[in-house]
Amino acid sequence: MIKKHLTLFGILIALVFLFISVSLYPGGSQHDEMTVGFDWRHNYLSNLLNPVAVNGADNPARAWAVCGVLFLCASAALAFVRLSAKIPHKSSANIIRYAGVGAMLSALFAATPLHDLATSISGTLLMLTLFYATVFLFKTKLHWLKALSVLYLLVLYASAFIYFTQNGLAYLPVVQKLNLFVAIAWVLAMEYVVRGEDFLVLKQD
Repeated sequence: MIKKHLTLFGILIALVFLFISVSLYPGGSQHDEMTVGFDWRHNYLSNLLNPVAVNGADNPARAWAVCGVLFLCASAALAFVRLSAKIPHKSSANIIRYAGVGAMLSALFAATPLHDLATSISGTLLMLTLFYATVFLFKTKLHWLKALSVLYLLVLYASAFIYFTQNGLAYLPVVQKLNLFVAIAWVLAMEYVVRGEDFLVLKQD
């Protein structure tokens, strides 16, 4: 029972940690360095991971945020491993498994001075994983999941475009949070909706 729902439990624990972190964040954002508390419109989630808040105060939210990210990444990595086990093509399944786990391992370093490099590596591996997963989902009859996968890819690409080009940077905090919630919905759908039988029509390698 517990093993079956590990991904769900991990995500719920992660969200609890993240919301506690949000409640403890001292303040300051890219919009206004002197704001008090966490601004959902202007603060990045990565602000929660910094030892010092944008307003210069010590950040007591950091420890909670690190725990939240740890549980979230572990849960997503498990979901990618389980999804790969449902894919009948071994080489593609391995890409989903190892690129997905690699993306989550890289994301853990966002809480370190390697944040920018970790974000780049994690984002690249995640886009690769999602592309392969979406290709296989498009061969099933799970039509609403096809739409969800496309939405996830679009939001992820939008985040990457804004992050790397610095165009529309004011909107990135909102896009980042949208990305998180779409990602959670997608991961849970892979866990509870997608079955190995959905891919039986596909020819083995």
